Amino acid sequence: MNLTLKVWRQKNTNTEGNFENYDVQGISEDMSFLEMFDVLNERLINDGKEPIAFDHDCREGICGMCSMYINGSPHGPNRGVTTCQLHMRSFKSGDTITVEPWRAAAFPVIKDLTVNRSSFDRIISAGGFVSVNTGNAQDANALPIAKEKADEAFAAAACIGCGACVAACKNASAMLFTSAKISQLALLPQGQAEREMRAEKMVAQMDIEGFGACTNTGACEAECPKGISLENIARMNREYFGAVLSSKEHE
Repeated sequence: MNLTLKVWRQKNTNTEGNFENYDVQGISEDMSFLEMFDVLNERLINDGKEPIAFDHDCREGICGMCSMYINGSPHGPNRGVTTCQLHMRSFKSGDTITVEPWRAAAFPVIKDLTVNRSSFDRIISAGGFVSVNTGNAQDANALPIAKEKADEAFAAAACIGCGACVAACKNASAMLFTSAKISQLALLPQGQAEREMRAEKMVAQMDIEGFGACTNTGACEAECPKGISLENIARMNREYFGAVLSSKEHE
């Protein structure tokens, strides 16, 4: 396959970026999108040019590091896959492919296609945890959990924190990410101790980070590689309002 890549290049957060065109030849349709970028970067390095910076780690669709906005879609044209699991057979020889970083004020560009997603880490630090006493592990069935609740919690916990929901949203909202992290703990008995504090503090931190509001467009769910449901946002709103009312009652 012979392709033309239109790639966003930006030296650092404080400089303006621009698109640069690259012609890549001899790309196998069985390569992943990141492997195609590896080939391009090897050629750039051999030519004495600066390689393109991009995030990656496991390359198995698990870690959530890869974050490319491909032809106007987070992670590319296929549904339910991350950039590292997107293969070149999804394109045709002769195509022009536009590749950008995530676009959000809360995800500043570090360099080229790499963005700073530490805002997600701070949201988790605000309340996405449970307090437990250290010591021997409990027996497996010490805390009975209904199958339906366990399945819902597992589905929410599938969120890999890649940020595609933010990139897809016209408001750059992080509601789907935050709600998934709140839901996976709110549904389980282990998460009850900090339940009220969790929702209130994580939503507050989300606002501090500069993410936009949710207007129920649904682009986040449509573009999420793990299919995280909008039902989690509804649950988060219930958790949040319940927490706010409870804290006012205790004043």
